[in-house]
Amino acid sequence: MYGRSRMVAGAWLGALVAALVGCSGSGNSGSNVGSSPPPPTTGDSGCFGQCANAQSFLTVADIQRIIAQGVNEAQAISKPATIIVSDRVGNVLAAYRMRGAALTQKISSERGLTGGLEGLDVPSEFAGISKALTAVYFSSEGNGFTSRTAGQIVQEHFDPGDRFSPAGPLFGVQISNLPCSDIGVRFSETGIVGAGPHRAPLGLAADPGGISLYKEGVPVGAVGIAADGIYGLDPNAQDRERNLDEQIALAAAFGFLAPADRRADQITAGGLLLQYTTVSVSELARDPASAPGYASLGANAGEIIAVPGYANAVISRGMAFGQPESGIRADTTEYPGLDAFVVVNDQNENRFPPRDGTDGPNALKKEEVRTIVQEALKVTARTRAQVRRPLGSQAGETIVVTDTNGVVLAIARSRDALVDAVDVTTQKARTAAFFSGSYAAADIQSAAPARYFATSVNEGAKTIALTTKAIVSPGSYIAPARAFLGQPTAFGDGAVAYSERAVGLLAKPLYPDGIPNTQPGPFSPPINLWSLFNPGLELELTYNYIAQSIALYYAQTGFSATIDGVAPAGIPDVPKTCTNLQRLPNGFDSFPGGFPIYRGNVLVGGIGASGDGSDQSDLVAFLGLANAGAKLGTLNNAPPAMRSDQYSPQGSRLLYVQCPQAPFRDSNEQYVCEGL
Repeated sequence: MYGRSRMVAGAWLGALVAALVGCSGSGNSGSNVGSSPPPPTTGDSGCFGQCANAQSFLTVADIQRIIAQGVNEAQAISKPATIIVSDRVGNVLAAYRMRGAALTQKISSERGLTGGLEGLDVPSEFAGISKALTAVYFSSEGNGFTSRTAGQIVQEHFDPGDRFSPAGPLFGVQISNLPCSDIGVRFSETGIVGAGPHRAPLGLAADPGGISLYKEGVPVGAVGIAADGIYGLDPNAQDRERNLDEQIALAAAFGFLAPADRRADQITAGGLLLQYTTVSVSELARDPASAPGYASLGANAGEIIAVPGYANAVISRGMAFGQPESGIRADTTEYPGLDAFVVVNDQNENRFPPRDGTDGPNALKKEEVRTIVQEALKVTARTRAQVRRPLGSQAGETIVVTDTNGVVLAIARSRDALVDAVDVTTQKARTAAFFSGSYAAADIQSAAPARYFATSVNEGAKTIALTTKAIVSPGSYIAPARAFLGQPTAFGDGAVAYSERAVGLLAKPLYPDGIPNTQPGPFSPPINLWSLFNPGLELELTYNYIAQSIALYYAQTGFSATIDGVAPAGIPDVPKTCTNLQRLPNGFDSFPGGFPIYRGNVLVGGIGASGDGSDQSDLVAFLGLANAGAKLGTLNNAPPAMRSDQYSPQGSRLLYVQCPQAPFRDSNEQYVCEGL
């Protein structure tokens, strides 16, 4: 069956790599305690980040029940599905393919576009994994999100469909947690289900069909469904579409849904109510509580499949979040008294303890790095969350410090921070340091052209044809960006400090953000060509390695292929770089929460914060760095005269930092970032 066969990763892949870049778990069942699903939760869960414990994980019996409920609904609506179950740190615990389920899904924004990832046929299990990881990576004890929620907050308008509104608060986050990331853990590194966070094969998803799973108020995983043939999005939050993938996912998640008071539809952002699902349990075709058990599913129903690079063909129990096995555990040495958590490997060793920078005589020192992280964690502890319940909860943030070479100097998290942020926050810190440096233009101009493919798949014959549809050089963005900014040496002289917020404005398809009929930012295509799958420079720096990972997977699962009519040769692997640029190995992102770090007026690194509202992330990173600078006397935020908000390209100010009003839980202070 598809997904179990494993050929030598053939022959055709090497030529694909040349075409792309040459152009410039175990069967451990665990405990069965709590294997019967609890009834749907209502009321206040009482969990604020303190409820996770060593028993907070999905058991094999839990996973079997989730699969059986999903199969029951899919059969009722005659829509065979690929069903993915993950744990909270992205381990794929089971991949189940129903008989007759499509092997592939087509990427489409349904806008008739052809650029970027639009039109690419991708493995169905990849779509399911990215949906599941998105749902659980965006969830915590304080907020239960789905991949529909993610889709609502990442598009060019918030709400999607309101063409007079600015971009979503997490605009651009879909190009993160990529399969080529140097931060995300690979299944092949461990050989078993283990420490995370793990990578997502298509990055983060905007497509409904991923729902987070909870036990006793604690997120323990997610289910992701691929059945309708499209890996896309909901372009209009104003209507009430009925998405079949989401319908099957809701049935599968029954008994494991987020507490009612923590679901996205109880949370507002920017004055708008977020979405959880657009289908209710009462609207399902069958009662999931009455679904036949997993043992009743015979071979005619489907089977557990292997997903090379992500999972073996078994059902594995999940990892308990906050315990060393999960890859995220409480800190014991680096940040005393701050209730901090760190990212560890399978040997329980901190992967990113404070360390010296690598970039010369002005490099950050280990104790400076530690102080920056400590001060940012202190700000986090005082900050009122935007996207968590109950109101007044503490924000949850991940803090990352990097040097100007892109080397991670420290990662730490507050309790119950979102899991996606381990990778995303690293992108933020690197992005701020990168675009503020004198090397950004030259690095981008050195990047290999993105070779965009169209695909033609014959699932019965297991063949795939890739045809080049466009070749785009990332370096082609530099001259227009300089003209847009009115700065002939922009990104080549280090004269301007660019925050993540500023870079995000340059990457949006409307400038100023949210004003219709205006020109795009210089890193984006115009709005009529833009889509979530064709966002411009952010994708073009990473596309080759995303495509390479898809190509490798097709070869590992028995497909034969041609590229522009030729059967290629070679056996490549997906490297731990998404760009082949030293300073941006996991790519860049374009939503707030990152700032360059200076020693006087000398750039020495970047700080990122992520995990709550975008203004909260700005606050934690900016004020945390300012407080560390005041304490140390050796570091500072960018001198005000260097900041991007001193410039108004096209007559609109290029923002630098935006902190929330009265942000603290313990005081009524306002304007806390002014004058720093």
